[in-house]
Amino acid sequence: MAAPTESDVLDDNRPRKKTRTSSKRKSTKSTQRAAEPRLFAPFRALGLITNEIPFYVQTRSHKGATDGPRVHILTCLGKSWALWEGGKMTLLFVGPEVEDPISCVAMDSDAVWCASGLHAIKYHRGKEVLRVTNPLGSALSSLILFGSHLLVLTEDGTHMLIWDVSGLSPSLFATINFDIGFTAVRMLHPATYLNKVLVASREGQMQLWNIRTQTCIHTISTSTLLTLSSSSPLSSPIVALAQSPAIDVVGVGFMSGEISVYDIRADERLMRMYMEGGGIRALSFRSDGNPVLASVSSLGHLALWDLNAGGRLLHLVRGAHDGGITNAEWVPGQPVLITSGEDNSVKQWLFDSPTAAPRLLKARAGHHAPPHLIRYYGEDGKQLLTASADRSLRYTSVVRDSRSFELSQGSLSRKAITLSKSLSSLKFPPVTSISFSTTRSKDWDDVLTAHVDEPLVCSWSVLNKRLGEHTWNYHESSKRNARSGTVKCVCVTECGNFGIAGSSTGEIHMWNMQSGIKRKAFKLGPCPPELPGAKVETKKGDRAITGLATDALNRVVIASTQDGTINFFDFHTAKLQHTLTLCAPVSSINLHRSSGLLAAICDDMTVRVIDIETRRVVRELVCGSKGRILDIAFSPDSRWIVTTSLDSTIRTFDIPTSRLIDAFRVPSMATSIAFSPTGDFLATAHVDSVGVFLWANRAQFAEVGFRSVSEEDLAEVSMPLMQGEVEDENLEALTALTMEDKPVDVFSTPPQLDGDLVTLTLLPRSRWQTLLNLEVIEQRNKPKEPPKKPEQAPFFLPTLPGVEHRFAIDQKQSDTTDKKTRFDKAMAKSKSIFQKKLAELDQKGQQNDLFDYIKSLSPAAIDVELRSLVTLDHHRQFLRALKQRLLSHRDFEGIQTLQNVFLRLHGDVLVENVELQLELKELLELQKKESARILELLSSSLGTLAFVRETM
Repeated sequence: MAAPTESDVLDDNRPRKKTRTSSKRKSTKSTQRAAEPRLFAPFRALGLITNEIPFYVQTRSHKGATDGPRVHILTCLGKSWALWEGGKMTLLFVGPEVEDPISCVAMDSDAVWCASGLHAIKYHRGKEVLRVTNPLGSALSSLILFGSHLLVLTEDGTHMLIWDVSGLSPSLFATINFDIGFTAVRMLHPATYLNKVLVASREGQMQLWNIRTQTCIHTISTSTLLTLSSSSPLSSPIVALAQSPAIDVVGVGFMSGEISVYDIRADERLMRMYMEGGGIRALSFRSDGNPVLASVSSLGHLALWDLNAGGRLLHLVRGAHDGGITNAEWVPGQPVLITSGEDNSVKQWLFDSPTAAPRLLKARAGHHAPPHLIRYYGEDGKQLLTASADRSLRYTSVVRDSRSFELSQGSLSRKAITLSKSLSSLKFPPVTSISFSTTRSKDWDDVLTAHVDEPLVCSWSVLNKRLGEHTWNYHESSKRNARSGTVKCVCVTECGNFGIAGSSTGEIHMWNMQSGIKRKAFKLGPCPPELPGAKVETKKGDRAITGLATDALNRVVIASTQDGTINFFDFHTAKLQHTLTLCAPVSSINLHRSSGLLAAICDDMTVRVIDIETRRVVRELVCGSKGRILDIAFSPDSRWIVTTSLDSTIRTFDIPTSRLIDAFRVPSMATSIAFSPTGDFLATAHVDSVGVFLWANRAQFAEVGFRSVSEEDLAEVSMPLMQGEVEDENLEALTALTMEDKPVDVFSTPPQLDGDLVTLTLLPRSRWQTLLNLEVIEQRNKPKEPPKKPEQAPFFLPTLPGVEHRFAIDQKQSDTTDKKTRFDKAMAKSKSIFQKKLAELDQKGQQNDLFDYIKSLSPAAIDVELRSLVTLDHHRQFLRALKQRLLSHRDFEGIQTLQNVFLRLHGDVLVENVELQLELKELLELQKKESARILELLSSSLGTLAFVRETM
């Protein structure tokens, strides 16, 4: 078999704002529109390496190559597959998602095959090129490629289907029916056996079949393969088959842990081994000249057997994986063994000598339990800190998977071997709280964590990829007779110098992150009397700390308690300054340090937003009524709050308007969320997946209308995939960002809110002030004397004919004067744009065009246009335009300015002509009416404002 080359692979008591909900149901169209992603679009999944399906290894040696064979590893990711380069364990590309989970993967040259449901699908460069379907209607379990034929076993183990896939249109070559009592589970093509395939059964038997004639050549019974004792006469299912470098010899692994090396030609068992600690999952023979057999178990152990010594156990690596190992394969011709496990990892083991114990060469791993706490690390939005129930704290890169790693908790491997315990049992319990500051990350530890039911606070160094220098025990910092408690929450200050922790007994301590010395202790004090249970005598342990936060300038420390209080402490004196009582218990808090907004998750399914400067509740956001809130996240500009709840719904609230602007339901509940500091992605962790999922923020890439949505109008959104189909199609997720055109109900400010209201021009006040005082400005800026032309003679002076030398300067000046006079006459006959629009206003009544044009002119240009109105018709038209604009209640201050300047320029003409007296009287009456109306509105507003000031 061959692997694709690099060129072939594609890489209180005050009124509060509550959430506005609509009682009316949306129409069918709006429901359909909300059914697609609106604010967040699925983008990508992180941290998925492999699952319980065995991987497939393919090597290819190129002519003239000096770097050895190239190794490609094909792993299953559930409903898609991933291809990895074995040299550096880099991800090459990911296949598209299929309808049903994948049950088997294989490779043939540059093609990838996978069995999914009823189908066996062939991919080339990540694109589906061929598909065959089981005509029997049963699911397919495993497949192998046999020359131009594809052999597939059905899930029930009763049939083997053979397709001829040599051409573009595959055809079903044959169907083999197995006898009753023979349930096929594994297939193997013995080396050099033409048209033969070895089939293993769940009953412990094996059969050799000729696929050309569809006949069973030989049956190998259970008694010859397996040692049956009188205490357990039942046979054990065969779970692994492997071809050895020796012809006719295969390895057979049983669920009972027994291993048989069998010669199928001589029909005899050559040796027998037994592996303790779980059933066999896979076998593999070393092919570089050292007769060693590797076996892996369902408990995560790796065993190596020396075949020259009759199957003697050479090495046993306990806990090679944190879970069952699914497959093991030797790299042909190299002392490297590749294993994969149910712990979402692929590892490569190197053997320095034939008898040396294996050492871990390289690995690619992720969480093997669903992460329950994720936070973005740093300000660039390129990495995440993720904590899981597998007791690990991982650094997950958003940009490149190869940069991800697990923060080391010390050399626990040797200790685990000495104590005969699993590696995970020696780690710290699962993390319950994470806090960090990257300000001093290069100098000392920058991350603090709290753990389940532990009185410990642990510091970590992301730069050094390990556990930090300090581990503080809460009991040592407390008084001797104090009640024992556990750490519930931690906080690192913005400067990175101090770490704070709160316990279940209500104690708050602060340490120096550099020296580890305890600096302060904050005391909560008694329960406030306004709480419902304050009259009842309560113990101090009832006031458990549920959240901690500090502001950006280290002025205040904020602590939330389980009894529903928010406590504000002075950072320097550690004195309690203020206690804010809420109407429900607080489970956690989240502070946006830049804006000073504190979000508190309450048990009444409400998020209360508190301003830490005024120490008042400014918003209340109700998150449905079906499940409590699990986690919240602020957007970088503190405009949005994103919440996740037990009802599998992710909601986004707009804080200024207190509106629900987006809500969608995911297939599995999101336990934790984090908003990227750059605002481009939302990261989520879910209860049934070991990956971290990214959702692209549409507002970063396209215009999005933030209209309100109701709780009944939820979108059902599928989870993001590991990646795209191929490199050119990876941007399909971002293409979906522009699916919506401009929303229908996006709010745009109208030119006038109401016809009874007075609207101004929205132009700067200086524009109209300049127009009113233009003459004064011109007089002030007028030069004392006119500019003088420099006395400079031209190079050639024109002369007049004659005996005496006379220059023709006067003639040129007179010609210039004549040209200016003709130009002025031509300009006097033409009309300006202002005069044309004024005439159109009198004919068509389109006053907006005229006044929009006036507002676009400079004060000097407006003055010139008003001076150009020299005829009585122009005066009459302009007076009518002013009256119409006053009646429309628009551009009030502009109309007053224009009226002032116009009357000052042409007042004497207007008084002397009787034809314009009627227009002037009407304008005067209208002006008095509008002025009185505005003065009345201003007086009312000033009175209201004065009343509000006096009452506050």
